[in-house]
Amino acid sequence: MPLILWLASASSACLLLLLLALELQLGRAPRLRASDSRERPEGCSWLRILVPAYNEHDNIADCLQAIVAAAPTDWPIELVVIDDASSDDTQALAEAMREACPRTDVRWRILQAGPRPHGERWSGKNWPASVGAALSWPEADPACQWLLFLDADVRLRPGVIEAALQEACAQQSDLLTLAPRLECSCLAEWLVQPIVATLLGLGFPIRRSNDPDDPTAFAAGPFMLFRYSSYLAIGGHRGVASEVVEDLALARKIKQSQLRLRYLLGIDLVDLQMYRSLAALWEGWTKNWFLGVDRNGFKAVGSVGVVLLLFAAPWLSAAVVLLQWLLLGSVLRPTLAAVLASLVLVLAIRLWSAWRFGTPIRYWWLSWLGALLIAAIVPASIWKTTTGRGWTWRGRQLEG
Repeated sequence: MPLILWLASASSACLLLLLLALELQLGRAPRLRASDSRERPEGCSWLRILVPAYNEHDNIADCLQAIVAAAPTDWPIELVVIDDASSDDTQALAEAMREACPRTDVRWRILQAGPRPHGERWSGKNWPASVGAALSWPEADPACQWLLFLDADVRLRPGVIEAALQEACAQQSDLLTLAPRLECSCLAEWLVQPIVATLLGLGFPIRRSNDPDDPTAFAAGPFMLFRYSSYLAIGGHRGVASEVVEDLALARKIKQSQLRLRYLLGIDLVDLQMYRSLAALWEGWTKNWFLGVDRNGFKAVGSVGVVLLLFAAPWLSAAVVLLQWLLLGSVLRPTLAAVLASLVLVLAIRLWSAWRFGTPIRYWWLSWLGALLIAAIVPASIWKTTTGRGWTWRGRQLEG
């Protein structure tokens, strides 16, 4: 048993050293901060903010309120909510927000996406996003028109719109995307989301995504700012109509078209709460996980192995040592030292994630439970994605 403990601890240490080496190699992640300037950049003549919405009773009002509060004063901005045949009162709540809006300089449109075209396969929010993007523009130059796609569970902070557009225009970006700060409220989120943030940080390095000569491409779907002409050039959401994880597909199209992708941390300016319950978290991640690793079984199994080794093995080792002490009354000092070191490594990883992505270390001592939950999510995701059975989002059946 001590040999197993040593191997688990040593493996955890090696993985952490790899993580830290990657961090040193890639450098400090670029972070977007609020702009002191309220001037509209010359490269922006019009901004359309689009919020595709499906059964967003819990989110839509707060999302729209935050957008209006963050919208720069007297900029040419249009706010478009596209309801995708919600079965709840999403559209009515959006209408109420428009009626109560004190701003007269923000143009509103609230519309129904309508049925998907017959004979075509559209997944998720691609159809309502495409409908909103196809609306007519008051200006004629698509190179100076911008589309900002937001998810309804996003909360913008003041200054983010100015900063994002100024950054995009200054860097001549065709797609600027921000990684939001993940908010957690329920226990399931505290268990899983910080681990996911760590995996994303390793699996999709920001520096490589921003390198035009590197094929690595990543976009955070909750916040995607497109130059309209570039959006048209890659076919927009229509070009990825059948993709469930459309943000990755759009980012890859941008890079494949030799256009400029800019991926930044937006943890100071954008908040995101993805799930409010264990059931919602389970449905969401079993929908996305296998697709996020390109339906690659080796990557999927590997992600489980990394998670278990980093976050579960040290706690298992600690449990075995505790049991040994209770039964035998003693524990070898080297074994105890190795186990304690591995637990320190778990804390160090969570501290790294908190520093990098703004995810607090609350409940870090339950990371073993989060790892076990992810170990259950991944095979379920593989099964749902490959068979289509139970593969849903908010009860709506998905097609692979």
